[in-house]
Amino acid sequence: MNQDSNSSDQPTGQDPLVLLKTLRLLWTKQELGKLKEEIRRGFARLEDPLAGLLAMLESSSDWKGKGHSLWYCITTELQLWMKAHPAVPQSGTKLKKLQARVLGMLSQCPANLLDPLMSIYQLHTADRNYLLEHVSHLYLQGNYKEAAMLSIKLKLQPDQDVEKMCTPLLLQDKANVVEEYVAEYPELQRKLLHTLDTWCEPSFNIRDIIRPYQGLSNYKPDKFNRRVLSKLIFRLLERFNVDSALCPNVINQRHLRTLNYLFYKRFVEKTMTEENWADHIQSTVGENRWLQGHLVQSLLRHCDARGAARWARHCQVPPEMLPHAVAEELQKLHIQDRVGEVTKADNYEASKKKDYYQLPIPRENIHFLQTWEETLQCWEKVLQAGQVVGVDMEWKPSFGMVGKPRVALLQLALKDEVFLLDLPRLLEQAEAEGEKEKLPHFIQMLFSDAAITKLGYGMSGDLSSLAATCSALKDTEKQMQGVVDLLAVDKQLQWGKDSRKVDGLSPEHSHEERGGRQPEKGLSLLVQHVLGKPLDKTERLSNWEKRPLREEQILYAASDAYCLLEIYERLCKDPESFGLGSDLTESLVGKQSKKPRAKKQLNKQEAPSPSGQELQGPSTEPSRPPAPISPQEFSVVCDNMLQGLGRYLRCLGVDVRLLDNEDDHRKAAEASMWYRNWFGNPHSLGCETLVLCYALCCVPVID
Repeated sequence: MNQDSNSSDQPTGQDPLVLLKTLRLLWTKQELGKLKEEIRRGFARLEDPLAGLLAMLESSSDWKGKGHSLWYCITTELQLWMKAHPAVPQSGTKLKKLQARVLGMLSQCPANLLDPLMSIYQLHTADRNYLLEHVSHLYLQGNYKEAAMLSIKLKLQPDQDVEKMCTPLLLQDKANVVEEYVAEYPELQRKLLHTLDTWCEPSFNIRDIIRPYQGLSNYKPDKFNRRVLSKLIFRLLERFNVDSALCPNVINQRHLRTLNYLFYKRFVEKTMTEENWADHIQSTVGENRWLQGHLVQSLLRHCDARGAARWARHCQVPPEMLPHAVAEELQKLHIQDRVGEVTKADNYEASKKKDYYQLPIPRENIHFLQTWEETLQCWEKVLQAGQVVGVDMEWKPSFGMVGKPRVALLQLALKDEVFLLDLPRLLEQAEAEGEKEKLPHFIQMLFSDAAITKLGYGMSGDLSSLAATCSALKDTEKQMQGVVDLLAVDKQLQWGKDSRKVDGLSPEHSHEERGGRQPEKGLSLLVQHVLGKPLDKTERLSNWEKRPLREEQILYAASDAYCLLEIYERLCKDPESFGLGSDLTESLVGKQSKKPRAKKQLNKQEAPSPSGQELQGPSTEPSRPPAPISPQEFSVVCDNMLQGLGRYLRCLGVDVRLLDNEDDHRKAAEASMWYRNWFGNPHSLGCETLVLCYALCCVPVID
């Protein structure tokens, strides 16, 4: 009896398929504890556990596809058992044969079995050339993703051609696999980015890439074009922190779009000051001859020869790049001509100021802080219990370039004064003095103090940029208390059609009736609704990193922060006139929310008056929600990223115009304008035309 019992504990060459049958039975009964015990006991009884596991896999098919939990349990428990029995792992010719067998299975393995099997069969010790040959075989069979994933697991990328491995994956819209493939290899990242940038060269025929892969399964042509590649390049540049100079083609194209946007803002929309425009043109174009050529062409489209010559000189375009007529005008220009024109423009800008919100505090109460001593005086006033602080931030517009914007100016508005903190200068000074944490410390104290009410508009975006500027502030948003995001409040406001009329002009008035002004939006629109006049946003796109700041920039920055105090005061005093509940103050401050986009709560106490003045704003009646309209009552223009949505809307009876794959987003706006010009005023027909654009979301085209 004892003899039989002892002999049963020794390996007896048990059939692995019998063991598998037992394991499946336990798995079906969901007896996980007994299953794990039997896995360890069963493999201990096998004459060759590694060969036994392969026999199980080769006799089954239920481990293929997307992960089978039984097989994951078997392989992970076997791993643990092998660690406890280090004598089990094999070597030499026998192991090589087992590795060859398991390699043939890996292309069909679910992701959760790859690591356990590679560990069990020590594939990291296998002959590298043999592994590369196997991956190459997978590639030639058209198993591109499997070849890439196996290469990643076995770290074979340095010995492979990155363009060859990644091209079919991009054609199949598997950019995530491509990113993972190069993630740990900076040299491969640079090679990939250089290749992608070459494909974006204007003269490059992108069909040359596709031709060798005719008949490729899961090929998605709508996901493989210059626009998609450009977005991928910028994402990779940011993720891997690679110098953007490596990708001149996409950078030039992005700068060209910025150049066109700046011309639109200055000469068509007319919402950018001459100084702002000149600053951004110079920083965008620089000494790039290709961009300078486009600058000259744009100048000739929007200015006469004399105006083009004046701006060409201002932007330091080499005379040899100018057309003959412009070059002649350049020779005739004198400094006095430029001064006279700028003065005239400045006078025109000054005449419009009366139409906008004005700061109710004197100019001497606006303080621009560049030293730590000055900043200490600011914090003494700001960090007081019961204080209400308007918070805003400014940064240089990135115009879609790589990286998050870095805050150049932090504005803190109190009842009687506004502090403008030169953040880059203060951080640089603190680091030079070996105290780089002191400024972030005070900022964190401000945002985490529930006794201080902080007012913002879109605070989440501001704090994201603040974290990009100073890594010590990355957790500020998680720790903040006592924050009222007026963007969230703005979304609650129930504006009726009549209440939107300010100074006799409703949003439906034409661009000409507004004196050339664009319809207000965002914070400016909220200021117009609550305080009667909008913000002057002409300095919004300023170069906020350039020092010294111009007087217009200082006043704009102070107004942006101070107006929050006046809005808060007005809404708390008379919430019902704006369609808000009578318990507004309790709902805004009573409970502190740590997420700025959630509903904010105010203190039960009456909000202090920041300016000490009674504010007279438009009184409104809450409006009823508009009645639903049928699908036949509106038209939709869908860009090429939303074709699926467009087809679905057609099935519902909506009149849909779909753009082609090669069409630019601007085509959507052009098509919508055609609808309006053809059918007249959509309101008169009881219909609306919408642009549905992947980049712009849903934008009403109607004024």
